[in-house]
Amino acid sequence: MDFSFQDLSGTFSVADIAIAMALSFVLSAMIGWVYRATHRNVSYSQSYVQTLVILGMLISLIMLVVGSNIARAFALVGALSVVRFRNAIKETRDVGFVFLVMGVGMAVGTRFYLLAVVAAVTISLIIMIMHRFNWFQLNVRRQVVKVQVPSDEDFTQAIQDVLVRHTDEFELVSMESIRAGALMELMYTVKIKKGHEPADVIAALRERNHGQSVTVLTGYDQTDL
Repeated sequence: MDFSFQDLSGTFSVADIAIAMALSFVLSAMIGWVYRATHRNVSYSQSYVQTLVILGMLISLIMLVVGSNIARAFALVGALSVVRFRNAIKETRDVGFVFLVMGVGMAVGTRFYLLAVVAAVTISLIIMIMHRFNWFQLNVRRQVVKVQVPSDEDFTQAIQDVLVRHTDEFELVSMESIRAGALMELMYTVKIKKGHEPADVIAALRERNHGQSVTVLTGYDQTDL
């Protein structure tokens, strides 16, 4: 009994379909687990990982449908161009995983099975190694200091004197009039010196701004008095 399907792009058997679907599922699921294991932030989404698996299998299916038929490829591009996604990608690495499963799905769908397996395993191992050894981390903690001062005096020099004592570097990024012009809010990006704490900066600044609000925002926490 012949289970082959004949179309304009050539012939592929039921075995080809089964292999493509199974292999794209296994490799996409492996990539999904790698994403889950290496994710650091709180923006993890189960639906996103499930979509990665579905996308890998879908791309494999699309490549089977397209085959080597150029006209069909252009028709498929036109059909898919009407699809619009409203959910924004939260992290740049998420885009990388999307392209990874797409590449693997394309390799499987065009029956480059060995290429798909080697590429998926190799890239996944590289991602795990970068995660394990924390490659390319920049050990620089920068903070944002927001100081509110009365608008009837110039407190810029007094504030900068405090920042010179407590920070290695600082930069004024904005000045804003608040509370109907009664106060000015100055915002600085700073790098607090080793051995100094945000609380030290807050205490010193409050001595200079007549007890108005001082806020220090860090990459890990927020101190506000």
